Amino acid sequence: MHFSVSGVDVLPFIPPLVAFLVSSLVASAGVSGAFLLLPFQVSVLHYTSPSVSPTNLIYNIIAIPGGLYRYIKEGRMAWPLTWIVVIGTLPGVFFGAYIRILYLPDPKAFKLFMGLVLLYLGYRLLSEVLGWNKKVKEQNELMQKKFAEQVAKKKEENSGRLAAGLPAEAVVKTKTVSWKKIEYEFWGETYSFSTTAILSLALVVGFIGGIYGIGGGAIISPFCVAVLGLPVYTVAGAALAGTFITSIAGVVYYHILATTAIASQVAVAPDWQLGALFGIGGLLGTYVGARIQKFMPDKVIKVILTILILFLAFGYISQYFF
Repeated sequence: MHFSVSGVDVLPFIPPLVAFLVSSLVASAGVSGAFLLLPFQVSVLHYTSPSVSPTNLIYNIIAIPGGLYRYIKEGRMAWPLTWIVVIGTLPGVFFGAYIRILYLPDPKAFKLFMGLVLLYLGYRLLSEVLGWNKKVKEQNELMQKKFAEQVAKKKEENSGRLAAGLPAEAVVKTKTVSWKKIEYEFWGETYSFSTTAILSLALVVGFIGGIYGIGGGAIISPFCVAVLGLPVYTVAGAALAGTFITSIAGVVYYHILATTAIASQVAVAPDWQLGALFGIGGLLGTYVGARIQKFMPDKVIKVILTILILFLAFGYISQYFF
């Protein structure tokens, strides 16, 4: 099948299949999978023009509601964190889209940028998995212990059958919201973080996400988990919600830029047909990923994500130099 806007030739079942596999794997960590689909489009489908970024954002718009529905239904949405992320990332997305078109139209330079972003994400997750941060390590060990105890309890109650690690009462309860601090409770533990710090981070994340075409969740989620020590069970929904809203804004802005003189030399408008095919597979995958999250220890989720990110990061950085 030929996609005229992007110039891609691929069998129509390949994009949704790839999107389903990717999103079902990473949605448990609060990531839509767009950061992995972009390398697939660039390296496998050879879609390297700036319009690949908004096409990737279309995938987010269609794919994310599936996972978001599960997190909302099961009470694992940290809403104050969600809105802070949205407020901070929106301005950054606009500036990022502008930079992508004006300064990074060359595929080789863009691959280096992708590699560096992925390398940072991988490093943050690796430091969290290996316990380099003592405070975060202690919090993670506590969560792991409670998860294991809950699984053992449920198995005993159900004659050894597999049971969910998170109980029904493991929901997010907001305690304090101010310009200084946000505090919430989850599964008997209290977590807090600086509001201004998240706002500043979200602005930078939006800028990077606008260039890369990922919406920002893939950066926000590792930071909240690895640096702030927030449990991945509470970060995932907020990260997906923020990515969803900023992706809509990013696609609109790319469409606006496509009508200006800035885009006269390069393709900027997204390929809606290709993006929709990826999105259909992602919609099913994010739902599945969000559904199975409570069956998985958070360390397993992080290890899988770390391996994938570092593999891609080193691959793209090496392609720039060799």
